[in-house]
Amino acid sequence: QVQLVESGGGLVQPGGSLRLSCAASGGLFRLNTMGWYRQAPGKERELVAGITSSGSTNYADSVKDRFTISKDNGKNTAYLQMNGLKAEDTAVYYCNADGTIFDAMKSFPVDFDSWGQGTQVTVSS
Repeated sequence: QVQLVESGGGLVQPGGSLRLSCAASGGLFRLNTMGWYRQAPGKERELVAGITSSGSTNYADSVKDRFTISKDNGKNTAYLQMNGLKAEDTAVYYCNADGTIFDAMKSFPVDFDSWGQGTQVTVSS
């Protein structure tokens, strides 16, 4: 299956910025939708931002005016630019991607839905 690797997380002060990256790899595949989710301790995982194959985006209301999702099709990478970070943004951020991949064991393309391992974002003074 397609593997996703997130990077760019870290510790930042309130009001600061971070840029997360999600690189997809793993063979012959076509990406459909990519998205960023986050999960804080004791809370459900929630969608932060998503981007479709056509470039349409959507955001959680809590981040709509502060975060921007983008992608580089040539690099099979999605990004999440996070500005004006707040303490409430502290969470593990996960990348998700779905699409199709050629399965060598089956010899035909199959759908996939992959998750990265997550990258920690901590906003604290």
